[in-house]
Amino acid sequence: MEPEAGSEGQRQREMEPEAGSEGQRQREMEPEAGSEGQRQREMEPEAGSGCQAVLIGGCYEQILFGYRIKRPGQSWDPEADFTHHAHTASLTIVAVNDQCVATGSKDETIQLYNMKKKIDQGSLLHHDVTCLEFYGNTHLLSGAEDGLICVWNTKKWKCLKSIQAHKGHVSSLSVHPCGKLALSVGTDKTLRTWNLIDGKSAFIKNIKQNAHIVQWSPSGDNYIVVSNNQLDIYTLKTASINGTIMCKTRISSVKFIIDSIIAVAGDEEYVRLYDTNSKKCLSEFKAHDTRVKVMDFFQVAQNHVLATASSDGYIKLWRVDIKKVQNSPLLLSEVNTSARLTCLAVWLSDRASIAQEVEEQGTHCKDVATNKHCKEKKNKIKLTPLDGAEHTKKTESKILHKRKMSAETKKRKKNKQ
Repeated sequence: MEPEAGSEGQRQREMEPEAGSEGQRQREMEPEAGSEGQRQREMEPEAGSGCQAVLIGGCYEQILFGYRIKRPGQSWDPEADFTHHAHTASLTIVAVNDQCVATGSKDETIQLYNMKKKIDQGSLLHHDVTCLEFYGNTHLLSGAEDGLICVWNTKKWKCLKSIQAHKGHVSSLSVHPCGKLALSVGTDKTLRTWNLIDGKSAFIKNIKQNAHIVQWSPSGDNYIVVSNNQLDIYTLKTASINGTIMCKTRISSVKFIIDSIIAVAGDEEYVRLYDTNSKKCLSEFKAHDTRVKVMDFFQVAQNHVLATASSDGYIKLWRVDIKKVQNSPLLLSEVNTSARLTCLAVWLSDRASIAQEVEEQGTHCKDVATNKHCKEKKNKIKLTPLDGAEHTKKTESKILHKRKMSAETKKRKKNKQ
């Protein structure tokens, strides 16, 4: 007897799961791509809110290199972004802000590049540049071999002030985080403090040797002055030396990681990290096969990154763990430019938001020297003048008044003698 087609087919259909109901149950059991993907994205750390980094290096061969890191924090591999040949002599200095890159050279020009629009903005013809530093997006300061310091407006690129700063070359300059004070050193063996509001000298200090580096700490409470292989740490309130770090070779570059940690490179292949409080060396590591020429530092995606460049043509990125400074930094990536590098800077596409994040975090660190936990002061690296900071105003006025009184007292003593 053959089974009825209707009844048997009906039983088979009853045994087989309905595509709709079973498929629905499977879909209910499987995670939705949207919700799961969203949860995964929420769990993954953000790389600096979409910020990109560009490693910018200049060389003896008159060329400016750019290497872009598209997703810092996730991938540190630099990709060739641009090369530019605008100078007719070797590059000596490069500076960056949110919008622009400025380069100085022995050809007595400052070349300007708009990183947002990726266009050449022309050049400034004024003097033989030795040092450059931006203050936010509003001003650029340049020092030169003729002893002048020029203050430029970055909107119209006009020279607002030209200050006869030193009798010799201006070797280095640094702008205070508040934007109202600046320091400069030159070949006349002087350290000078400048009031940028009126463009006048606030204080002059004679030093024993010609200094070639001056730099403010991130908070602006301290500053360092480098002469040959000696690094002096000054306190802003007293304008006196708080301590000295002596190196084996001539110091070529210095960068603050945080207020209490500073990276020092000399005419050798090693980079050393020092505690600015105890003046002790926390760690050292071999960065390159030949001497380290220049360094830069930036913070993105909760990473403290030190960039180093050498005469061997390599640019390298190192992650510094400020909680475990005794450990050698981790090499993140490197790129070979095949050129003799002279200067280095790191441009960030969203520097302002990163600075705000850093300030809000108020970094907590472990004091390596004393093995005590301390709260690191918030990094005051806002890119606009702190006009509302009454404490900063009072501190500056007290310092300038104290220095003025000290100078007048010295004059009276000389007159009496």
